[in-house]
Parts: sequence; structure tokens; C-alpha cells
Amino acid sequence: MKTRRIMMSLSGVIICAISVGIFKIAALGVDPFQSLMSGLDKLISIPFGTLYVIVNLLLLTFSLVVDRHNIGIATFINLFLLGYITQFTYDYLQTVIVNPSMLVRMLCLLVGIVIICFGSALYMTADLGVSTYDAVAIVLSGKWKLAKFQYCRIGTDLVCVVAGTVIFLIGGGTVEQIPTIVGVGTIITAFFMGPLIEFFNVKFARPLLNKK
Repeated sequence: MKTRRIMMSLSGVIICAISVGIFKIAALGVDPFQSLMSGLDKLISIPFGTLYVIVNLLLLTFSLVVDRHNIGIATFINLFLLGYITQFTYDYLQTVIVNPSMLVRMLCLLVGIVIICFGSALYMTADLGVSTYDAVAIVLSGKWKLAKFQYCRIGTDLVCVVAGTVIFLIGGGTVEQIPTIVGVGTIITAFFMGPLIEFFNVKFARPLLNKK
């Protein structure tokens, strides 16, 4: 069972990292947390992978203070690897998908949304730690009982979208460029990631974990 949990955690993190690279290729808006990261990336001139680690260390501090149950192996895999795997995936896909048409971009967006929710369900159900960002919604719903997880996730996603847009503009981004980080993909994930993650939890991740 322990080995299965570790494999689910590792696979989930890697799948999520790859999905973010696919989102970037689609250029129709990244998931809410990555829209915040894109804004910060525009404002702060350091490698994306390093910036991702710094931001997540701050979120890690929050979880360590409020509820350490959410911190585990997967948390640190996510913290130290996701940013760099995302950058590698994006750089590679740029050599394979050159000047994609709108149809291809929309297909990439759809694939990215499904994959990121599937990956999230895997490592969240494995319960060996979640990403520092996912931990925020879990604390709000599980420990503080503010609302169901899916609604808390929608709330944190919306905060990231607004903050990411403002920071992006402060960092020198133009209004015309905003749809590449906050677009239709961001809107879809902001409202449907929570419910879709729960769908994969119920239909796949939990049955996989409990399979004899």
C-alpha cells in the first residue's frame, strides 16, 4: 500500500507538471495558480523554476503553521521539481508544435485541463502530501470548515487569477497579452478544477488506492 501511495504521488506530480507545459503551448490561459506564477515571472527576473520554489516555500510555511498533515513526500516533489519539469515540457513542445492553429491550441487546452485534474486527484488521494497551493483549499475546507473543498478551491483560484493579472500588468505586460495567462482556459479551470478533481477522486484515484 505504501509503495502504491508513493507511485500515485510521484505520477500525479509529474502529470501536473506536464499539463502546465501543455497549457503554455495552448496560450489560452493557464490554470489559476500558474496565472499568478506567470504574473510574478513577468515582474521578477529569475528562472521560473527557482521562482516556483520560492513562492511554494512561502505557502509551505503557511501549511506548517496551520496543518502539517497536508505536508509529505509529494509536497516536496512538487515544490522542487514541478517548475523545472514544466519548463522542460514547454521547451520541448515548442519544438514539436510550431505555430499551432487555434484548433490545435484548443485541443491542447482541453487535454491540459483533464490531465491536471487527473494528476491532482492521484497525489491528493495518495495522502503523502499535496502541493502547497492545494493545501490552502484543503485547510479552508477540512480544518476551518468554511465550505466544501470544491468551493474553497474556486475561491483560491479566483484570488490567483485577479492577483496574477494585476502583477502581470505591473511587471510590464500589456492588456493584449493577458489572454495568454488569463484566458478561457483559466476561467474553465477556476470554476471546474475543484469539481473535476473530485470526480477523478471518486471514479479513479480512491478505487485505485483501495484496490486489492
